[in-house]
Amino acid sequence: MKLELKNPMLFFDVETTGLDIAKDRIIEICILKVQPDGSEECRTRRINPTIPIAKEAQAVHGISDADVADCPTFPEIAKSLATYMDGCDIAGYNSLKFDIPILAEEFIRAGINFDFRKRKLIDVQTIFYKMEPRTLSAAYRFYCNKNLENAHAAEADTRATYEVLQSQLDRYEELKNDMAQLAEFSNSKKILDYAGRFILNDKDEPIINFGKHKGKRVSDVLAVEPTYYDWIMTSDFTLDTKRVLTELRLQQFGK
Repeated sequence: MKLELKNPMLFFDVETTGLDIAKDRIIEICILKVQPDGSEECRTRRINPTIPIAKEAQAVHGISDADVADCPTFPEIAKSLATYMDGCDIAGYNSLKFDIPILAEEFIRAGINFDFRKRKLIDVQTIFYKMEPRTLSAAYRFYCNKNLENAHAAEADTRATYEVLQSQLDRYEELKNDMAQLAEFSNSKKILDYAGRFILNDKDEPIINFGKHKGKRVSDVLAVEPTYYDWIMTSDFTLDTKRVLTELRLQQFGK
C-alpha cells in the first residue's frame, strides 16, 4: 500500500560503535526519503566516530576502524544532515529506543538543535511486535514474502523497514494510512526524553520511569531529594535526559 503522506517521510537506520546511547557513536547512517508523490531518494554515509568500534559491534555490521578512518566526523556533517531531515516525519525499526536517541545525542554534541519531538515518529518494530512479535528478517519474510539479504547493513535494513510498513498497512485494516495515527500507535508511552527515563502519566504529569523512584512524580522527588538532580547530571545518562530534567527543574522552581 502506498503511504499517504502530508510531509516527506524519512526512513533511516544507523550502525554504531556499540549499544550505549550515551557513550557510543554513529559510524554509518542510511536515509531513505519518500516524498508525498511517492518519489524516493536514498543516501548512505559512513562517519568517523573518533572512538574505537567495539569488536562485538563489528561482528554484527562488519565495519572496522580502518573502514571509517578517512570519513568525516559527525560534527562535520551535522548541519547538512539536519537540513536534509528538516520538515520530515521519521520512521525506523527500533528507532524510538535506539536510533533516534543516539542520533539526538550526536546532534547535541555537535551543537545542532534538532527536535525530534516536533516530528511524527513511527517505529515499525513496535507495530510489528504488537501484531506479530518477530525480528526484522522475520518481519520482512512474513509481510513481504522475501528473504532479507545483507541484514544489519544500514541500507538493506532501511529499505526493508520501508517495505514492511507498506505491507503492514495492506494487512491490518485497523491501521490507518495516516502518519499521525501510526506515530501514536508506535509510541506506547508518552516519553519526555529519548531514552525514556522520564515519561508522562495519565494526568500528563512528568514521572520517573526507572530505578527506585520509578512511578513517582519528578516534582515530588526533586522537592524531597534535591541531590537526585545532581546525581543525574554527574552520572552516565544521555545529554538529552539531563537537558529534559533541567527543564523540568527550572519549571518547578519558576526560573
